[in-house]
Amino acid sequence: MDRRVLFASLILLAGGATGVGVALFAFVGIDDATADSEVVWETEPVDGDDGSGAVVATVDGDPVVLQSTTADGDRVVRATAVGGEVAWRTPLSAIAVGDAAGGDGESGSDGDAGNGTGGDAGNETDGGDAPAISGFVSATLGGDPVVAFTTETGSLVVLDAADGTTRFATDLGGPSGLRPAIGDLDDDGDSEVAAATTDGTVLAVDATGDRVFETALDAPVDRRPLIADFDGNDDGDGVPRGVAVATAGGDEATIRLLDATGDARWTATPAVTPLTWAAADTRDGPVLALGGTSGNLETIELTDGSSRYEVGLQDLPVAVGDADPGRIYVGGAGSVWAVDLRDGEVVWKQQYGGETRVNAPGVADVSGNGEPGPVAVNRGGGVLALNEQGEPIAQGDVGDAVVYAGPLFADVNGDGSDEVLVVTADGRVVALSD
Repeated sequence: MDRRVLFASLILLAGGATGVGVALFAFVGIDDATADSEVVWETEPVDGDDGSGAVVATVDGDPVVLQSTTADGDRVVRATAVGGEVAWRTPLSAIAVGDAAGGDGESGSDGDAGNGTGGDAGNETDGGDAPAISGFVSATLGGDPVVAFTTETGSLVVLDAADGTTRFATDLGGPSGLRPAIGDLDDDGDSEVAAATTDGTVLAVDATGDRVFETALDAPVDRRPLIADFDGNDDGDGVPRGVAVATAGGDEATIRLLDATGDARWTATPAVTPLTWAAADTRDGPVLALGGTSGNLETIELTDGSSRYEVGLQDLPVAVGDADPGRIYVGGAGSVWAVDLRDGEVVWKQQYGGETRVNAPGVADVSGNGEPGPVAVNRGGGVLALNEQGEPIAQGDVGDAVVYAGPLFADVNGDGSDEVLVVTADGRVVALSD
């Protein structure tokens, strides 16, 4: 027997799960047969946020890592190219007008207002009381790669990912700092941007920043909005597109799905208190997957807000990550789970790093065989890549570091497979390859 297989047929009774039976899964150990990942390149540490807001954008076929940094008391959006060279920097004080910069700026970033090109990765200095912004989202908007975020003072900002110039900055009418979402709300082939304020307003704008809708809710928003725009939605199959919003009121969370005009399609009260969430498609229709503070995973039907299932994974909070067809991957204390999206059965569980918390897993083809699999990064900087069966195929680490971010992916060496990018809490970007 392969010594990696510690228990070939371990039966898990999902204690406390609702509507979910016994799940069969393989618990696979890690041994010397797992390849060690090597560091391809890394940047120097830089002041800013904790790394969890960074994203990768593709500009003219080349990846850049976008992260929040600080310099001379200002918040700075920085793009780092493959190899660690800084492609551009855009300070918040150079962006558009009013609340976007926390002042009275008059023009967008033009490459000269503190928006350097090139230079080393360590130029930023201690930001002191730099204004707070949300995590980033990268996507294509109006045919161009962009990066979007919100500010704590209440603006939605969208920058051109190619050079950091301001595409638009929109007043949200209330405080934010919640990561926005980008997707096609009305199925017209063009994406919109949705953002929420913490006091309960949801705003959607088009690719030019013009308002699509603005909806005031009756409770504060405490999670980033999600846009569900899966192929085939709203084409007569009864599966809606929309913006999912989680509000907090008293001891219960409420989830709403808003349509392309801002009206609520449905409102639901989930069984779990969501810590993280994601939208995922399945053969039985798309769902919202909620990772609860109690350690339970719940899925909500996108069609009507009903609960598909709830399954207990552990007694500590879990983080919902990416999905591939039929499964969603979840991180917790020392473990990664693959959960069947149709019925909630745990397909497999992989344990590593002792009790160190595992951040939300990602999915990528790191082996180059055309078969994407989950990749997990834990708070201690340990990286583990697995195949669809939950078998480890590569492992590595980023040295002495704390990591709050899930993995990012990009082909940084042109070999046709994805490398794993990890952004540490001290601002380093580390690229690893097997």
